[in-house]
Amino acid sequence: MQDKTTIQLEVDQLATLLKKNETITRYQELEHKVKHSRYLNQQTEALKQAQKDAVQYAHYGQKEAEKEAIKRIEVLTQSIDEYPLVIAYRRQLMEANELLQHLTQMIQNEINEYIEEEHNASKN
Repeated sequence: MQDKTTIQLEVDQLATLLKKNETITRYQELEHKVKHSRYLNQQTEALKQAQKDAVQYAHYGQKEAEKEAIKRIEVLTQSIDEYPLVIAYRRQLMEANELLQHLTQMIQNEINEYIEEEHNASKN
């Protein structure tokens, strides 16, 4: 089996390649835009406040105010979910996740094959 230094070098090389991958770089760009979007930050803060309000109104038994807060939550959630940047971000996140899962599966298969070969060789 390869020594730890060789394995670490290969892992570092893979990480470097992933950082340069178009799917990953696009995801990182969109993630940055989402985190720094003034509109999304304002909507998120408004959503948090509406959630706090709903909990507080429920706690004090103010049913009508609670219903209004829940309506605000639904409207804010929908506006965030339908925002084009969020849609693009989620789509790219799924693509990046699929890429990483595929890579992980490939590595796992190679390791399993290696273990099986080693096991069979030790029997002979």
